[in-house]
Amino acid sequence: MRYQNLKEAVFLKRPNRFIAWISIEGQEVKCHVKNTGRLKELLIPGARILVEPSDDPKRKTGYSLICVFHNNQWVNIDSQVPNKLAEEWIARGGLLDSVTRIKREKTWGHSRFDLYVEAEGKRWLIEVKGVTLNQGGTALFPDAPTERGKKHIEELILCREDGYEAAVIFVIQRKDVSRFSPHEERQPEFADALRAAKKAGVRVLAVDCVVNKEEIYIDNFVPVVL
Repeated sequence: MRYQNLKEAVFLKRPNRFIAWISIEGQEVKCHVKNTGRLKELLIPGARILVEPSDDPKRKTGYSLICVFHNNQWVNIDSQVPNKLAEEWIARGGLLDSVTRIKREKTWGHSRFDLYVEAEGKRWLIEVKGVTLNQGGTALFPDAPTERGKKHIEELILCREDGYEAAVIFVIQRKDVSRFSPHEERQPEFADALRAAKKAGVRVLAVDCVVNKEEIYIDNFVPVVL
């Protein structure tokens, strides 16, 4: 996925989940943060960032925060990107052969899953989670507790019982990781749900991404340690 016209700026502070103050072209302005996670290890005052300008008159901010420079590389924090990346990756055969249909947002039971895929004569329900947190080379999810995310994992188990193939894909929006694990300390219940899902036949997958000033794309599978 390519971005158009990203501009470099400096992060100053984040008064709430949705807004940051940045310095760009000699001015301090408000910027929309496209991620409600904590991001405390990334959003450090003085950090280099990439922002996307907007000329929408209905918006309260003129920029959206897209990337942060951390550990000598760009880390993408755009929470709207993982679904798009996963859809593109699956469409080009990254996960399954002979894909005949991909649909966004499929409702099943009490959940709305990110992707519905038909491939190899089977029906798949797939949940996609974006990951930005890296601790010592291990990508961790969630950054903040998510009851909604836990519910999605539990319902993937029920999908299996209803005849669907099911998967959860953790899209790690950075390259400097060697494995993925659930963030046991942050939300042990999510980790338990993920282990139960794998035992029930849900595919638990993680992939890393190449990120630069112009684009982001899924690169390689990353080992999952539960």
